[in-house]
Amino acid sequence: MLTTLQTSYTDTRADDLAWALGREPLPALAALDLELDDAKVQLRLLGASHQVLLERDDGTCSETVACIPGSSTPLPLGVAKRVGDWDYEFAARVETMSSGSFAGRAQELIALVADHPNGLAGVFPGSPHAFTALLVQRHEGHVHWRTWHAYPQEGQLVATRTRVGARLPAPLPV
Repeated sequence: MLTTLQTSYTDTRADDLAWALGREPLPALAALDLELDDAKVQLRLLGASHQVLLERDDGTCSETVACIPGSSTPLPLGVAKRVGDWDYEFAARVETMSSGSFAGRAQELIALVADHPNGLAGVFPGSPHAFTALLVQRHEGHVHWRTWHAYPQEGQLVATRTRVGARLPAPLPV
């Protein structure tokens, strides 16, 4: 699903993004509710990036990547945590590109997510390449999502990937 977000572009730099786990739902400019087997997922576009809410019979998880006033947790390169009975893994990277490469990559990602039944993309007014996009899938008992946050004025694209699922049992000794 593709939408034009009716707000000013809040995130002005990739460096302003912060990560938070377990936050309450924040006001969303657009949301997509999905059911993936036994998992209910809500993808949320915020005025300051994204939030994913995951609910299953065995627990809940909330991930927020946004400009969070007063946050002391900058966007990490990687996180692995236990959330209740689940394993949570998060990774982020920042790509810097030339303006031509950036425009092409932005168009490619917006098309990929907008045409996917489990995708939500929002374009900010003022630039067709200023966007936030989320895509979620279920695979082998885990819920996976990827996100992209575009900063055309800096030629930067922040890409994240997350995996949440039941904790795998430790392997038996050989």
